[in-house]
Amino acid sequence: MKHVLVLLLRGYRAVVSPLYGQVCRYYPSCSAYALEAVERHGAARGTWLTVRRLGRCHPWAEGGVDHVPGHQAAADPDPYDVHDHQTAGTRPDTQGA
Repeated sequence: MKHVLVLLLRGYRAVVSPLYGQVCRYYPSCSAYALEAVERHGAARGTWLTVRRLGRCHPWAEGGVDHVPGHQAAADPDPYDVHDHQTAGTRPDTQGA
């Protein structure tokens, strides 16, 4: 089943997705999210994660970065987020100097 879903998603991304252009509010796009979710978590959980993501994608959504759970970038903190450091607006290598 997983291979069938991957084939369908790749077909959608190759044929239908280019017709719409860049309209997704999230990164990665919903179809890229679905493909990664199915490849990473299998057919059942990947489909569930995709349905949840599609439910969040509506005209009033803020959007933004929303990686598949377990994605490496989802686990790494943003090195440019000033709120991760004790003193906002200062570089971490100059704190305490």
